Amino acid sequence: MTRLAAFQRVARQYADIADSLLVYIEEAHPSDGWVSSDAPYQIPRHRCLEDRLRAAELMNREAQGSAVVVDTMENSSNSAYGAYFERLYILKDEKVVYQGGRGPEGYRISELRDWLERYRSDLEASKAAAVVHV
Repeated sequence: MTRLAAFQRVARQYADIADSLLVYIEEAHPSDGWVSSDAPYQIPRHRCLEDRLRAAELMNREAQGSAVVVDTMENSSNSAYGAYFERLYILKDEKVVYQGGRGPEGYRISELRDWLERYRSDLEASKAAAVVHV
């Protein structure tokens, strides 16, 4: 949940230039599978979409103010983006412009923040260049 809080801080900080979205995918450490000793919740493997929706509701409660959507039971988003089980992406004009490393080791909020800061600077520079004085 620490990473979620850090993500939310960045999302709020850059809300003026970027929309954020959390995609709830398959459970990384299901209580009936590879259990994590520090998991804040005991969530069994999702056997149907309703299971996944119930689990995502927990994330929705923790991530108030962030949009949360749920991957399909075929794990199409997880497969397409190679999240397994945490990953940060930035999409612009329907293209991936930033792909963070796989979590948990490759999950770097600082890289996300740096990218967004450069993007904000570029936007501000392009606005300044577009000013016409008559």
